[in-house]
Amino acid sequence: MALFLSNFTNKIDKKGRVSVPAQFRQAVSDQDYLGVIVYESFVNQSIEGCDIGRIRQLSDSIDELDPFSETRDAFATSILGGSVQLPFDADGRVVLPDSLIEFANLKDGATFVGKGKTFEIWKPESFLDYMKKAKEKAREDRASLRLTKPLVKE
Repeated sequence: MALFLSNFTNKIDKKGRVSVPAQFRQAVSDQDYLGVIVYESFVNQSIEGCDIGRIRQLSDSIDELDPFSETRDAFATSILGGSVQLPFDADGRVVLPDSLIEFANLKDGATFVGKGKTFEIWKPESFLDYMKKAKEKAREDRASLRLTKPLVKE
């Protein structure tokens, strides 16, 4: 499964094309789908993205819910129905759909933010504001973060 780290800001052209950071492309290069999956974030005014393995994992989790429940239907509609597969072009770019550009309030730039198994695409100025708040929250709650598995030297 992919591991997305760091943050990068790239330009969006008039056609909605944006270059996906090379590190993010490498993270998904061993998957059977050469591209990324994106959908509206439930948490932030950003676009959430992942590899095909992660979206399959989400689909499996949704399938575990009562098949006739409103909750299952809401997740299936919002995540799976709202997802868009974005293949990489020869230059490592993807074309962001207008609806997602509008949702994230993107104009001429996009900041890609690695969040481990997922990433987000933000309006650059909005991400800078959020990063300040996130750092403050992380400092306040730092005692709650624990390593769950011991580090293994390779």
